[in-house]
Amino acid sequence: MTQVTIPQSESIPNIPKRGMPITIITGFLGSGKTTLLNQILHNKQDLKVAVLVNEFGDINIDSQLLVSTEDDMMELSNGCICCSINDGLVDAAYRVLERDDGVDYMVIETTGVADPLPIALTFLGTELRYLTSLDSIITVVDAEAFNREHFHSEAALKQITYGDIILLNKTDLATPDKLADLETFIKETKANAKILHTTYGQVALPLIIDVDLVKKDEYAPFMEEDEHHYQHHEHEHEHEDEHHHHHHNEHEHHHHHSHHLENDGFVSISYESDQPFDVYKFEHFLNEQMPDNVFRAKGILWFSDSELRHIFQLSGPRYHIDGEEWSTMPKNQLVFIGRNLKKNEVHSLLDQCLVL
Repeated sequence: MTQVTIPQSESIPNIPKRGMPITIITGFLGSGKTTLLNQILHNKQDLKVAVLVNEFGDINIDSQLLVSTEDDMMELSNGCICCSINDGLVDAAYRVLERDDGVDYMVIETTGVADPLPIALTFLGTELRYLTSLDSIITVVDAEAFNREHFHSEAALKQITYGDIILLNKTDLATPDKLADLETFIKETKANAKILHTTYGQVALPLIIDVDLVKKDEYAPFMEEDEHHYQHHEHEHEHEDEHHHHHHNEHEHHHHHSHHLENDGFVSISYESDQPFDVYKFEHFLNEQMPDNVFRAKGILWFSDSELRHIFQLSGPRYHIDGEEWSTMPKNQLVFIGRNLKKNEVHSLLDQCLVL
């Protein structure tokens, strides 16, 4: 699910919309993208930031965990935005650009299985290039878990390949040798990438915001290839209704498609329930019944013996659950991402954890 969050702040100048800077935050499952986003929102001061959050699943957990006040939320579309770029992303960008109250900056958080190239080309290769300026692609890396064959994922490699800034996050969990090996691998993959070490996504904003690191000429071959494909597509359909390609709205929509999901084999399973879990049964599920091919899980949990809302995060073998006050009616919401997951099996195991 893709959403737009526009945190409000006071004393914001009326910045011209033309050339709005864009930062894309990418990184593999569980690397800490939402934590970095919260750091940006915590420290943005008087900067008015629009945040587009995309999740690979039907439930948008991350947007519920962002630090913001008086949010203007717009639900747009489900799935990975780089796979069908995607009238939803283009329309979201225009809705931000066309706001009367002036937004200074746009940050896009991709899914953990996203290929950032098609997202970048949406801002470099469509009419949005006249209204925005792609500032940088930030790739967040779990320094402890990441390796050279990371889950044999095409997406994980592309996130490094197109990253202008690589945040080696969770460095407190990694050994010096592991960090040195990661830096070597990153330099081999993206020689001119700026590498920063972080814990909990803590980084000074001037190092990552408004840095103008995107070398647009490097994307020219991709834009030429896409334009050729687009013109060929138009030629094949020249006898169709002249409005066929513009029935959504007046904006130009190109579709940069990525096949990385098919290549990587990732699937997402969502689960919701208006009944609480038994905490001991859920713990048994996590420790004894969780399918081995779940790489990432996250959610908001409701336990029968607790009055708190519990934030659940799992990345690889690690998981943690933090409690806080409910701000909505209690319910369980979970998303699991992995390979070859069976929805009925996961749902059945979770149903067994419910207190009916």
